[in-house]
Amino acid sequence: MYHHRQSFFRLPISFTFMTKSLYIVTGSSKGLGKALVDKLIASDANVVVGVSRSAKEAKPNFVPVALDLADTEALIQNVDKIFPAEAFQEIYLINNAGWIGEITALGKLQPHGIRDIQAINVIAPAILINEFVRRYGDNKAKKVVVNISSGAAGKAIDGWSGYCSSKAALNQLSLVAEEESKINNLAIKYYALSPGIIDTAMQEEIRAASQEDFSSIEKFKAYKVDRQLSTPNEVASKILYMLKHTDRFSEVLQDVRHFEV
Repeated sequence: MYHHRQSFFRLPISFTFMTKSLYIVTGSSKGLGKALVDKLIASDANVVVGVSRSAKEAKPNFVPVALDLADTEALIQNVDKIFPAEAFQEIYLINNAGWIGEITALGKLQPHGIRDIQAINVIAPAILINEFVRRYGDNKAKKVVVNISSGAAGKAIDGWSGYCSSKAALNQLSLVAEEESKINNLAIKYYALSPGIIDTAMQEEIRAASQEDFSSIEKFKAYKVDRQLSTPNEVASKILYMLKHTDRFSEVLQDVRHFEV
């Protein structure tokens, strides 16, 4: 059984007095997560804790945490490495890590893949949100949680049972968390954000699927050919805009394709 420990990790002294904003970003080494981290660490006003399987090298305002979020027990045992104890004026948790999973129909899926996609896309964000509230709920800082969701959460896409269902669960988790924040006067703002179709390794995985396993494969190949994919940098800029202008984004469910930045 997991017993919560009150200990927080301490940042190097140079961080303590130089920074105002804390950003915790999962999936920080690739794609959208890397684009977010690169933009954030460009400012000395930010401290970034980056969680990924292949953690980047530490920098003056970047703390890498190497974790495979499919390993739920390892995440539980290492949560203290993710949440700093120092006081910040703004605290952000961006649950960006996600996996498309095995693309094929139910009946053909590997059992471990079914387990892992739910662990990465739902269980890990839930554990991190739980710890965020436990540790920072009474903090007077501006507090925002962004869960990177998908338009697939509201669609029935063949071959994507794990992805569609896990992102739908993430949306509902975000809505419940927002309701609890209001009821308990925690002043934590939650978003479940659909980032649109981004030119990342996930899209490469999708395009590599077979027509038999995924009937919409040609449409996704066309997105690449017709240059309809957003870049990670474009989407990262929109997310950071939302974080700095939360007063303009009241709803929990958001879609970057509707942003006017």
